Amino acid sequence: MHHLLEEARALMPRMTAWRRTIHAHPELGRTERETQRLVMEALSDLGLRPRACADTGVVCDIRGAGDGPFVALRADMDALPLTEATGLPFASAVPGVMHACGHDMHTAMLLGAAALLVRRADKLKGGVRLLFQPDEEGDGGAQRMIDEGALDGVSRVFGCHVAPESATGRVAVCAGRAYAASNPFDITVMGRGAHGAEPHLGRDAVVAASAIVMELQSLVSRELDPLEPAVITIGRMEAGTARNILADGATLQGILRSFGAERRRQLTQRIESVASMTAEIHGCEAHTRIHWGYAGVINDENETRFVRKCAVELLGRDMVGDDPPTLTTEDFGAFLESVPGSFWHLGVGRGGLCHPLHSPLFDPDEEAMPVGAAMHALIAMSALEERRGEGV
Repeated sequence: MHHLLEEARALMPRMTAWRRTIHAHPELGRTERETQRLVMEALSDLGLRPRACADTGVVCDIRGAGDGPFVALRADMDALPLTEATGLPFASAVPGVMHACGHDMHTAMLLGAAALLVRRADKLKGGVRLLFQPDEEGDGGAQRMIDEGALDGVSRVFGCHVAPESATGRVAVCAGRAYAASNPFDITVMGRGAHGAEPHLGRDAVVAASAIVMELQSLVSRELDPLEPAVITIGRMEAGTARNILADGATLQGILRSFGAERRRQLTQRIESVASMTAEIHGCEAHTRIHWGYAGVINDENETRFVRKCAVELLGRDMVGDDPPTLTTEDFGAFLESVPGSFWHLGVGRGGLCHPLHSPLFDPDEEAMPVGAAMHALIAMSALEERRGEGV
């Protein structure tokens, strides 16, 4: 067994206590006060000097003996607006809020990595910056941390996410395009109301909105290269006041997920034009508001090979694999737009018995936490021992 993994296993009682405390007291984005307090107290107990960032986040430096660059490690801390149904003894004590995406484990594992790295601070050829990010699920806490200088002096950045579909302790990475960019959008359709017996006197916003929904689907199927993944989802439609009255207005809420800046620009422009033209065909008007959501997670090829190398060193080749790209989204992409790095996955699948992310029954295998802590520490130590791109 690798010595780092052995030491991380000895930290299991502490990591379990951190994780279960955070799990039992989940906090939504921008409200992570108690989680922030726990993290800062744990880091202070290690002799470190954490500081608040982005209001409810935490930044903490572990300085080595030399004047080398900083490598950043990130964990997110916020929970989801979900009612837990696991029945665990440490289940959420907060009605309607749950850690169903593993951020409690992410935080505990990075605290474990901090304990491992503090023991080796005098051997670090540079520094390690720990980023405990707020509001990953909401409005993009990563960018707020960056705006407050969280990446100043950082040359490389790494992060991980638990993967319930993967075997416990298995590490997987995806080079290049890993997570999609997202653009939520709202379309307001304006028609003219009329009695259902006299439809010729009105302009039916429901018919126009329905046509917009159908036309938007053809953007992906007929205007994109079939090898360019993208998806447009209309998840909500509201219209009308009575069964026998033509609606004078309708609203659509949807989201675009895509890879690549050019495709993103193309599709956002076309969503607006298709909505406007389709509404006009039906005698209505449409106004579209497109929000610029998360950036895609584009893993640096060299850094991804480096992460894979670290995983093989720690676990052996049989416990390391490759992940396909996904059209889900992740706020880590904002960090990767600023400095090179890679985002990897850690299996918590409990032999295939773990429910998926964002499920009220999500119960990841805590036995993966020593692997996560040791991986964080090994990545940071190894990254400081080499110039970017060499030896990977």
